[in-house]
Amino acid sequence: MNDKVPVAAPPLIRATGLNKTYATQDGQQIIALSDIDFEIAPGSFVTVVGPSGCGKSTLLKIMAGILPGGTGTLNMSGRPISGPSRNVGVVFQAPVLLPWRTALENVLVPIEIQRRGRTAHIDKARGLLRMVGLDGFEDKYPGELSGGMQQRVGIARALIHDPDLLLMDEPFGALDAMTRESMNLELLRIWTGSGKTVMLVTHSIPEAVFLADRVIVMSPRPGRITEIIDVDLPRPRRLSMMSTAPFGELTDTIRRHFGALGALDS
Repeated sequence: MNDKVPVAAPPLIRATGLNKTYATQDGQQIIALSDIDFEIAPGSFVTVVGPSGCGKSTLLKIMAGILPGGTGTLNMSGRPISGPSRNVGVVFQAPVLLPWRTALENVLVPIEIQRRGRTAHIDKARGLLRMVGLDGFEDKYPGELSGGMQQRVGIARALIHDPDLLLMDEPFGALDAMTRESMNLELLRIWTGSGKTVMLVTHSIPEAVFLADRVIVMSPRPGRITEIIDVDLPRPRRLSMMSTAPFGELTDTIRRHFGALGALDS
């Protein structure tokens, strides 16, 4: 027999013993992250859930190269993350669109900053706006778009330079419940169509489970990983899945980490 055993692809992201400490103005040392270890496989969807102040956003900013790491290692494709990279796109809590620029012009901002040839990327920007469901809204200004539509522009902008990794920091937290559910479905559609690796930070346990292949559960500060949970639910995901027993078991498993604290949104 000459059967070959499939070889797993190396992780896109690997964190080993990652720590981050802040110094306050009065000289105190605040531990934001403590001994963080995890891996993210290429093409996967990973969510990070934990209470406010646990270091979720700090971890994401270190991965984006916005904040320097502390001790330990954080590698992307085997190389240390030491600053902002074209291989990483970021979607923030607020879309942070330029109000004097149209949706299409906002999507093109990273291309202009990177001096990569605006004209050559216009068609791609239009295609991304179609992909996020904004066909026909290319010439609308942010003030003419709903909150969910603005966040879709932010997603398209984060994808315009074709990053390997898309980082999302509580992107739907400011939206009402119905719009948030709709955006979760939209995000899964975009992820499936783009083939990108996604890591999303959230306070919502149901959102974390609904979106993810794996959920990283973090403790209150100092932020530690208390559990990494594989989400063995079929795809494509539908909202009706949230009322099933397997979904409830997963959310209960995560909630037990915080139930005594009342630390998370339901």
